[in-house]
Amino acid sequence: MGIEDLPKKMKAIQVVEFKQPYQINEVDVPTKLQPTDLLIKVAVASNCHTDGMVQQGVMKSALPQIASHEGSGTVVALGSLAKERGFKEGMRVMCGIPLHPCGKCHDCKGPESHRQYCMNIKGHIGVTTDGCFAEYVIADSASSTPLPNEVTFMSAAPLACAGRTVWRAVLQTELKAGEWVCIVGSGGGLGHLGNQFAKALGLKVIGVDARDEGLELSKHYGADVVVDARKGKEAVVKEVQDVTGGEGADSSIVLSDHEDATSIACGCTKMHGVAVQIAQPDEIKIPFMEIIFRDIKIHGSLICSAEESVRMLETIAKHGITVTSNPFYGLDKIEDLVKMVHSGKIKGKAAIVIDEQQVEDEKKIGAKY
Repeated sequence: MGIEDLPKKMKAIQVVEFKQPYQINEVDVPTKLQPTDLLIKVAVASNCHTDGMVQQGVMKSALPQIASHEGSGTVVALGSLAKERGFKEGMRVMCGIPLHPCGKCHDCKGPESHRQYCMNIKGHIGVTTDGCFAEYVIADSASSTPLPNEVTFMSAAPLACAGRTVWRAVLQTELKAGEWVCIVGSGGGLGHLGNQFAKALGLKVIGVDARDEGLELSKHYGADVVVDARKGKEAVVKEVQDVTGGEGADSSIVLSDHEDATSIACGCTKMHGVAVQIAQPDEIKIPFMEIIFRDIKIHGSLICSAEESVRMLETIAKHGITVTSNPFYGLDKIEDLVKMVHSGKIKGKAAIVIDEQQVEDEKKIGAKY
């Protein structure tokens, strides 16, 4: 099948006006590919916290814009450089978010863990360019990742951002097997993955969450110790110190937007330790005593690079890491998805199955995680 055989129109969920509900519209199928591009027939696309920021106008996206930067599907057409990179039609992939980096700046030239930070990039799918809540999407082969047979489309969609983000956060702690990591916000969409990634790398996990659903999910996904943040910072820090010989966790990861989350993470981290900040509140609030008197370092982190993404998927396939998903079938279910996300009761990630046939067909190759 070539591009000329594809339909001319497709359904898509768009942000048409900031601070207003999504609209489902019929739009042109994108067919103008650059040499590095992949045209992907989307199987599953999921919702992320950043989608709300796009909808509110925080990202200053040009409208109208197709939503969702978390997608997975099958390559149906590709550019010449994408072929040279080993991609081909029929390949199952996890969509890359960065689109058309410059390839010339100091970040693009490496090290590998910096390549995703190109400041001269054309855009990021679903954030500043059209995204995955559609039947087809264009993604960049430089940031997209082939899927192992074991990894499902349903898992791969949220892994495209949530997985890549928390995987890099765990790597950025630079901890060794047997050391303690404290994850604040351990029972959310990123947190339940962070628990599993940390355990797969041999770390001991302290999960901190403030919701019954989050505490339950933290336990389910292997946190060695689970602490209820509703007890307050002082009580949380004491519980962490009690299980770590009075020193605190070797490092911490902040996944919660709560105004006290980073303060709690720093308090739970041992002297001279590192707190990796992933959450994106308007302001990050930390008592000066944590920074000055205890020498806690704050390390910001975004998504991981292409090669780090490959290692993440290999780890998932090897260890059987799973994603808790709440699937909705069809683009017309977007309102139901949004209601669940805003209910505060969601466990894991909310996703839309856009192409049920792809999801059914992958069972034949043993996709199960």
